[in-house]
Amino acid sequence: MMTANNHNGLTAARDRMLMTQIAPNFLDPRHEWKRIFAEVWGTFLLVLVAAGGPVAAVSSGNHAGDALLPVAPGLMVMAIIYFMGTVSGAHLNPAVTIAFAMRRNFPWVRVPGYIIAQIAGGGLAALFLGFMFGNAAVAPGMTLPGHEVTPVKAVLMEMVLTAALVNTILGTSSGARNIGTNGAIAVGGYIALAGMWAAPISGASMNPVRSLAPALVCGDTALAWVYVAGPLAGALIGVAFEWILKGPPTTAGTIAAQGTLDIDETGT
Repeated sequence: MMTANNHNGLTAARDRMLMTQIAPNFLDPRHEWKRIFAEVWGTFLLVLVAAGGPVAAVSSGNHAGDALLPVAPGLMVMAIIYFMGTVSGAHLNPAVTIAFAMRRNFPWVRVPGYIIAQIAGGGLAALFLGFMFGNAAVAPGMTLPGHEVTPVKAVLMEMVLTAALVNTILGTSSGARNIGTNGAIAVGGYIALAGMWAAPISGASMNPVRSLAPALVCGDTALAWVYVAGPLAGALIGVAFEWILKGPPTTAGTIAAQGTLDIDETGT
């Protein structure tokens, strides 16, 4: 009978072999600037769509597609995972980066760089919208509690939504799948689903940068704490639930969290 120690040793050896075969360069610090750029660009696109949809609808007076606005961020995240998940892991969200680090799939030393990149990308998106439509016109892109929804209830909703989002991301990344079909569809689909039913309650942000960026451009940060506290608390819960569901982290999950960037010296 195989002992637990032998089983763990075989699992670790298999994960090391998988890491070497799939992503021999994913620990190479020379590629870090590409990961940072990917997080800036990806978060820019996410915030541009998430905040820009309502802004464009109000500014143009065309509300024909309002019912589909909650779906747009999910579709954008799906696309981003497809085109740059292999580079940075496509976190796009400080809560996700912190969750990966707490799960031990992502080194804490890289967390500040990723979060700064995400803040920069989200801020640039909000500034772009302000340039296009005027800073005051960015207000419809803010995430705010719904009618008669208290800030406490909004925090609780954001916490629950983010916990499930983190579970979805961690669950589909445990086998290096957040860079492929399964992760893209699961994560994008979850974001779209959460937006469709929970947007009227809390805005279904699940991302501090998505909410802070338009709030800062509009100069209205009174309720910004809701969209920082809720997602961060939800990330902690999601990580705890992942330990209960899956046990210790794997190297395959580490590869998914950091991307599988594999570029040799010739650029191929």
